[in-house]
Amino acid sequence: MGTGMGTDDGHREAFPEELADTLVGVQRLIRRRLRAGLTVARLRGAEVELLRLVEARPGIGVSEAAKELHLAGNSVSTLVNRLVRDGQLVRETDPADRRAARLLLTGAAESRLRDWRERRAALVRHQVDRLDEADREALRAALPALRRLAENLREEADRP
Repeated sequence: MGTGMGTDDGHREAFPEELADTLVGVQRLIRRRLRAGLTVARLRGAEVELLRLVEARPGIGVSEAAKELHLAGNSVSTLVNRLVRDGQLVRETDPADRRAARLLLTGAAESRLRDWRERRAALVRHQVDRLDEADREALRAALPALRRLAENLREEADRP
């Protein structure tokens, strides 16, 4: 043997795919669990992302939201139209540029996001509490690295 191509190299090569699959799987299972028992029409992932962005940056424009979400402008326009129609967003004319629109959450959307956040926190808290202390500590210790990974992905997506 002695080639240095032992099982460690195989694990190193498999790790990125395992990490991505695990993160996607956890996110998918959280979404499914949160959808169960909903009494209102469910929001799609991109709709939730847009609402959360507008919550964080009230008055954001459609083109800026598209850039921030890394989506085509016409895709975000379609999302905005649907969310306005469903009473989740308000589109106001920008007083500084009458051709542009500013996006704001409705009270219904604020309430819905608050409820979603509370239910998500309770779900994850319950599942984390079921883990042993070593697993909980491993997840806590991994958070800074996962945040840096997310930031690297965001920065790379923002490059021309």
